[in-house]
Amino acid sequence: MKLTREIKTAILVIASIVLFIWGYSFLKGRDLFSSYKKLYVQYDSVEGLTSSAPVTINGLIIGKINAITINENTGKLVVELQIKSDFPISPSSTATIYEPSFIGGKQIAINPNLKDKTIAVDGSYLSGEVKKGVTDLVGEKLVPIQQKLEKLMRNADQLFTNVNNVLDQKAQEDLRKSLAELSLTMVQFHKATLSMNSILDENKTQVKDVVSNFGKISQDFASISDSLNKADLGKTVKNLNQTLVKVDAIMKNLESGNGTMGKLLKDEALYTNLSKSTKELELLLQDVRLHPTRYINVSVFGKKNKPYKGVPADNIIK
Repeated sequence: MKLTREIKTAILVIASIVLFIWGYSFLKGRDLFSSYKKLYVQYDSVEGLTSSAPVTINGLIIGKINAITINENTGKLVVELQIKSDFPISPSSTATIYEPSFIGGKQIAINPNLKDKTIAVDGSYLSGEVKKGVTDLVGEKLVPIQQKLEKLMRNADQLFTNVNNVLDQKAQEDLRKSLAELSLTMVQFHKATLSMNSILDENKTQVKDVVSNFGKISQDFASISDSLNKADLGKTVKNLNQTLVKVDAIMKNLESGNGTMGKLLKDEALYTNLSKSTKELELLLQDVRLHPTRYINVSVFGKKNKPYKGVPADNIIK
């Protein structure tokens, strides 16, 4: 059978139309040669969600978003899901909009209810949820920071305004003079530092000797410390404490009049006798000085001693 040119042209046109329809559907995310199930979800807002975005279960892509329309009666957004999987999805399952990353865009994750054994048929509606993505969370964190920054900028602007109001022409001139004087002071301090460095360079040897002497003193002090440590100061202090205790006991005995020394300190009769004996000894020495011949008599011719005649004590003292 021979095909005429008109038939060939008709076949070519029909094939082109079919290919165009298939390509257009493919570009819009529709596959004309594979079976799939359509499920629907209603949301109040689908910001960031686009057609052809993947639909996943536990991260596995099982379909894509076919279309997003608006329900004229309720004003909600209806998302059409094109599911290409035999996984049993029940009508009580939920479809959650989430954002896997900053640049990946939003997707829909189906959370199946495995306890419900009913299978959702084509055209069923699932309950929808919206999970805040990374961008939303970052935005929520940035809003308070932005408010604080704006408040800080207003306070800084007010502060600079107040400073400008306080610093009038005379105050600004005084501030310039103060800064100039401060600069001059820093120059003089720099010169003083240079002079000090010069002095240190000229007396480097003396400074080195001083440091050496200081090191030697430190070593001597360390040696003394070692010697004191070896001397067992604890034992010495303990012995000193024992000695002080004994001395304290002796002083208590003396104060109470016990023993010979205590009686010497506390016995008034003994003090009176000692005082009297001292007085008599003084009278005796005075008499020996005035009349030595009464006690030392050297006679060549055997002269008799004069009898002793007492002298009143008051006259001898005088």
